[in-house]
Amino acid sequence: MALIEQSLNSWYSLYVREELDELSDSFTITDPSISGHPIVFASRGFLKMSGYSKDEVIGKNGRVFQGPRTNRRSVMEIREAIREERPIQISLLNYRKDGTPFWMLFYMSPVFSKDDGRVIHFVGVQVPISPKPTRSRSGVGRNGVNLCEDGSRMRGDIVFGSCRREVCSDSLVELGRVLDLESVLDSDSRGLDIEETCEASDLEKQRAANAIENISSVLTRYSELIGRLVCEKRCSLPGAGLLSSSLIISLGRIKQSFVLTDPHLPDMPIVYASDAFLRLTGYTRHEVLGRNCRFLSGEDTDPSTLYKMKESIRVEQACTVRILNYRKDKSSFWNYLHISPVRNASGKIAYFVGVQIEEGCKDQSRHGLSPEMRQLGAVGAVRVAVRSLSIGAGPSMS
Repeated sequence: MALIEQSLNSWYSLYVREELDELSDSFTITDPSISGHPIVFASRGFLKMSGYSKDEVIGKNGRVFQGPRTNRRSVMEIREAIREERPIQISLLNYRKDGTPFWMLFYMSPVFSKDDGRVIHFVGVQVPISPKPTRSRSGVGRNGVNLCEDGSRMRGDIVFGSCRREVCSDSLVELGRVLDLESVLDSDSRGLDIEETCEASDLEKQRAANAIENISSVLTRYSELIGRLVCEKRCSLPGAGLLSSSLIISLGRIKQSFVLTDPHLPDMPIVYASDAFLRLTGYTRHEVLGRNCRFLSGEDTDPSTLYKMKESIRVEQACTVRILNYRKDKSSFWNYLHISPVRNASGKIAYFVGVQIEEGCKDQSRHGLSPEMRQLGAVGAVRVAVRSLSIGAGPSMS
């Protein structure tokens, strides 16, 4: 939950939540840099519309509001917009907490850093679509219960497959689940297409556009107060070493402690740090990104170990070392560290991954696998994520 708090606090004044709460619109704000791309803010309007409490929403992915009759093609279009880091307006069938379905116009828009052009958040506005006169038909509730068009229950339950599940990988056992990343992610949503769609009116589309504009204005104003400017449209090209939102989301599914560094940039800085790495070291994400990993070393760190790591990187080979590292609070820990090159779809080295396991950690024997096997599993999952996205998006999209 600390990462959720930091998501807004590190970019906006602490008073931004109060201002956002004053807006009557139904909307959520999500953070693609946190594992699972969770909701970090939910408006009062959204909570009222969905029937959920704030505690039930914050930290969850937006897919929890989808159900058996949510159109898979629409979900794919939203995912594609996230990959391309662009806005999208689309009609979507979602489900309230009590299981009743309702049509809404979903307007999602990225929020960019004005300095380096990276995506900071996604804002998703939900405008309920007024029902149009149609013939009576039955639908299906989230739990496979037959529903009338107004959402009331009917006799005769039907069992449907569950909604999409999140893929989490931190071992060789789970690596197989991401070898065909997109097919795994979509496996549970096949067969959910429906013939009908519910088109939003021009007035509803304008309401969504106005809401996005109001929210963006608040975020921009409160980012200026702490000198970290954001903007609704990309004000500058993404800086060197910045990862796409799609790759960040894929890497976020890997639950092991690891960092990704870019050997093509001066001083080989960290360009991605997993949530587990942040918990292990005590640093926040913005304190880590852009720095060389040497900041984890201290006065008792063995120079010969550092030299061995440097040489393995120079010759582009994997290595494993036992190194004394230091957390943010200056406490030390023995780090069982594995470093390995990560190649893109063309076979060239794109990154180096460093996977950390704290020696003596109670979690060390999880899944019955050795630390070596867990590290190799994490490295394999990172390679799959990098290669699959570089194949699908080309060199400009990671």
